[in-house]
Amino acid sequence: MTTPLPSDQDASGRSFGDEELDALAEVLRSGTLTATKGAFTKQLETAFAERVGVRHAAACASGSAALHTAVAALDTEPGEEIITTSVTDMGAISAILYQGAIPVFADVDPVTLNVTAATIADRISDRTKGIIVTHLFGNPCEMDEIMALADAKGIPVIEDAAQAYGAVSQGRPIGSMGTIGCFSAQQGKHITSGEGGIVVTNDDAYNRRMRVFINKAWPYGEANPDHEFLAPNYRITELQSAVLMAQLPKLAGHVQVRIENADRLSKLLADVPGISTPVVAEGDICSYWRYAVRVDSEVLPGGPAELARRLKFYDIASAPRYINKPAFRCKVIAEQVTFGTSHWPYDLARPEAIDYSAELFPGTFGGLDQVLVLGWNEKMTDEHVDFLARSIAAAMAGEDVEA
Repeated sequence: MTTPLPSDQDASGRSFGDEELDALAEVLRSGTLTATKGAFTKQLETAFAERVGVRHAAACASGSAALHTAVAALDTEPGEEIITTSVTDMGAISAILYQGAIPVFADVDPVTLNVTAATIADRISDRTKGIIVTHLFGNPCEMDEIMALADAKGIPVIEDAAQAYGAVSQGRPIGSMGTIGCFSAQQGKHITSGEGGIVVTNDDAYNRRMRVFINKAWPYGEANPDHEFLAPNYRITELQSAVLMAQLPKLAGHVQVRIENADRLSKLLADVPGISTPVVAEGDICSYWRYAVRVDSEVLPGGPAELARRLKFYDIASAPRYINKPAFRCKVIAEQVTFGTSHWPYDLARPEAIDYSAELFPGTFGGLDQVLVLGWNEKMTDEHVDFLARSIAAAMAGEDVEA
């Protein structure tokens, strides 16, 4: 018998209640839905900065908007380079291209699928103007080593913390260690308003530029304002901010439930042949946006894809490989489909920067070949976790699985 699992795509896996409804009603009664004149967005920015432990936070329309805002703050020249990860969402890459910069992909550790200081170092050139690190599944990158490298080179670091609310690297909150941190409030994140994003920084100049960028480069509240540079409207709405203000006090509890459930599942799977559980560095805290196992294809021929097929017998959805292919194999990158037929800004790139030969990315291909990603949310209980463990063990052993 199956145990239905809660999903973060609907109410079964989300934690909305009267708090969110009351906040939405307050916004609607006020009649002010724009962030430039409302109160909730300002409250959210203040509260979020305090939670992450930084001086500044600015809310925006989405996680992709947050990353674009962060990249724009670096003010790159066309053809300059920003190093990023080969295992990431397209929102983290399109931001680079929209600013006329070249995304240079670093390989990842095959176990965590995170970039490392060593893989980043291999990609640094005299054109490198920024580094984006993605804390995949909520598992922190090795930030001490990465920041030491970046600081020595004078290169700003953007933390893509979209999946890493509440994660900690050696005692410091993820999002607070780089030059800029970026968060997403998309449907499936630890807290959500459907869409939404937040950028954080301790740097006054970056903070101003990001705020201005979000608002079509118009510096609201300053004397003699003008549209200072090319920028979109990336504003969040008061409705989104109100929901996030109601969600924010729940965040610590959401993260704790995810961690406790992950620890429980890891213990239950410890002796299952062919399954390796998540590896978190000593001194770090993973906040488990998703729970990712590695599947040994020598134990289970077909590896993650076969395990995913077998888990369907138990009505368990999973994502073999996480993403079907590395980011640089997507059409927009591989065929340079950007602005018309120009291939810009790729026509400005060094050949080495756009070399996507498989031998340069052993960790990427090796890691994707073995990973299977399971859904994870704050509504999961011990019963759900135990059911997952039993099902995975049975599926690996070939029990009760239809051919």
